Amino acid sequence: MRIDIDKDRCIGAGQCALAAPGVFTQDDEGFSALLPGREDGGGDPMVKEAARACPVSAITVTEKDGAARATG
Repeated sequence: MRIDIDKDRCIGAGQCALAAPGVFTQDDEGFSALLPGREDGGGDPMVKEAARACPVSAITVTEKDGAARATG
């Protein structure tokens, strides 16, 4: 899976970091960021829930087959 964060859309609500703290964090400016080495989600089952929890739909999770499966 691949995780993309639209930095222009992110408002720093932090819902992703609360839902999947092993994958998401907040950068120095308070916006969503992936933890180093977690661009593929690291197998965390909460990644899709984190995307759905985003109030501005800034996170897209794409499966290996290329289909977007969860957008927050």
